[in-house]
Amino acid sequence: MKGTGDVCRVSELQLLGYHDLEVIARMQEHEERLEKEKARLDRELSQLDLKDEETRKQERYSWYLWGTVSFVIFFLIELCRMHPNVTEIRPVEEEDVFSEMESVTPSMMGLGKDVLTNFCDKCAYASAHENWRVREFVEGFADDLLESLRSICDRKADMEVGDFVGIGSMFESWKVCKPLMCDLIVPFSPPHPYSFQFHLWCSPSSDMPPQRHVCGTIKVTKFSENEEGCLCGSANLGEDMLCLLHSRNDSHKVDRSPDELLCSRNSLYLAKDQVMKWFQISVTKAWGRISHKYDFEVTFRNLDAAGALKIRFRSGKVIVMNIIPVVQLEDTDAYFVSHFPSDYESSPDPYWPLSFAVYERNLLKYFGKRLPQNSCHLHCLQIVAFLHRKQTGLTGKSALTNYHLKTALLHLLLSKWHLDWGIKSMESRLKDVFSFLQRSLQEKRLYHVMIGNNKIPEEVDLPDAIRKAEPINLFRSLVLQAELYAATMRHYQQMLRNAPVLIHEYTPNVSNGGLHHSLDDSL
Repeated sequence: MKGTGDVCRVSELQLLGYHDLEVIARMQEHEERLEKEKARLDRELSQLDLKDEETRKQERYSWYLWGTVSFVIFFLIELCRMHPNVTEIRPVEEEDVFSEMESVTPSMMGLGKDVLTNFCDKCAYASAHENWRVREFVEGFADDLLESLRSICDRKADMEVGDFVGIGSMFESWKVCKPLMCDLIVPFSPPHPYSFQFHLWCSPSSDMPPQRHVCGTIKVTKFSENEEGCLCGSANLGEDMLCLLHSRNDSHKVDRSPDELLCSRNSLYLAKDQVMKWFQISVTKAWGRISHKYDFEVTFRNLDAAGALKIRFRSGKVIVMNIIPVVQLEDTDAYFVSHFPSDYESSPDPYWPLSFAVYERNLLKYFGKRLPQNSCHLHCLQIVAFLHRKQTGLTGKSALTNYHLKTALLHLLLSKWHLDWGIKSMESRLKDVFSFLQRSLQEKRLYHVMIGNNKIPEEVDLPDAIRKAEPINLFRSLVLQAELYAATMRHYQQMLRNAPVLIHEYTPNVSNGGLHHSLDDSL
C-alpha cells in the first residue's frame, strides 16, 4: 500500500508539472502577442508623429511663404510709389474716389468766387494787422526772456543759447484761426571745448529704422577728439609758441559728465528729454527775473513741452508761444527739433526729427516775389487750414495735419507756379489744392517737399545731401494702417461736404457799420 501511495503521489506531481508548463507556455505566448501588439502600436505612433511633423513643416513653410510674398508685394507697392518728381496735378474724377462712401469731389463744394473773396476780405485781411502786432510783441518778449536766460547760465559750463527764429503759420502770413500762436526755435550749442557730431537718416552708413525717417542722432564730442592735423598736443612748441586753436588753459579744463552735457544715460548722444527738462527749468528761472517788468501772467501749457507758454493779459486776451530748443545742422538752416508743438507721439531718444521750416518759409517768400501782387496762394492755404481745423473740432483728429496742407500747396506751386494765382482765380486754385490733396490721399502718397526734390529753386539754398536724398512719403502711416486711412478719408470727405456751410457760417457780415460773428467767435 505504501508503494502504491508513493506511485500515486509521483503521478500527481507529474500532472501538476505538466499543468504548470502549459500555463507557463500560454503566458509566454500571451507575452509574445503583447510584444507584437506593442511593436505595432509603436510603429503606428511613429507614423503619426512623422505625419504631424510633416504637417507642421508644411504649415511653417506656408506661413514663411505667405510672409515672404506679402513682404515682396508691399515692397513692390512702395517701390512703385517712390518717384522723386511725381507731382502731377490733374483733376480728380468721380471714379477715383472711395466707392464705399458717398464721395464728394472739389468740383462739388459749391464755393463761389464772391463767397471766398468775402471770407478773405473780412477774415484774413482783417486779422493781418493784428497778427503783425502780435508778432512784434512776441519777438520783443522772446528777446527779453532769452537775454534773461543767458544771464543765469554759466558761460563756461552750461549750454550756449542763440537767437530765436520765427517759423510756422504766424511768420509765414497764413495764420487765420485763434488762439494766436507763435512758434519760435532757439538754437543751443555745448560749452567749449565740446561740439556736436551729426548722423543723418540718409547717411550711407545709417542703420536707423524706417519709421525714423527725417531723423538724426547728435553725439557730443570734445573738440580735440575731432581734430586732424594739429600738432600742439604731440610737439613741444616751447613757452613762446601758442596754438591758435587752443588756449593754454584748455588742458586744465574739467571733463563734463554725460548728464551735464544733457546726454542719454550711459551714452554720449544728446537726449531730447534731458534738453527739454533743462530748457524748462531755465525758462522758469529767466521769467522769474523779469516778471516784475510785465503786467501779464505766464504759465506752461504743457509740462511735456519745454517752452509751451501761455500769456494771459488782464483783458483776458491770450497769446500762445512755443519756444522750442533746437540744434542747428552745421551751417545750414535745417534744425534738429526736440519736439513739435502738435506732435503727441514724438520719436524716442536718441532720434531727433529734422525740421526744414526755415527753408519752407523761404520758399513761400520766393513764390511771393514772383506771383501777382495780390496772389491768392496764401489765402488758399488759410481756407483749407480753417476748414480742416473746424472739421477736426466736429469729428476729431485724423492723420491729416496743417503740415500736409502746406506741403500740398508747395508741391502745387512748384509744378504750376505759372498758373494765374491772382485773387480773381482763387476758386480755381483752391479746387486745385483740394484735388491734389484728394489724389495724394487716394494714392497714400505725399512726398516731403524738400527731400529728394530737384524742383526746389537754387535760390532756396537747400543742402545737396537733402536735395539728393531718397524722397520721403509723409503718408506712409496710411499705407500701413488701414483703419487710420479709412478715418482720414472720411474726415476729408466730410470736410469737403461741410465746406460751404462753414465758410458761410463763419464769414462776418457787415451790418449797421459793424462786423458780426467773426472767426474769433468760432474758436
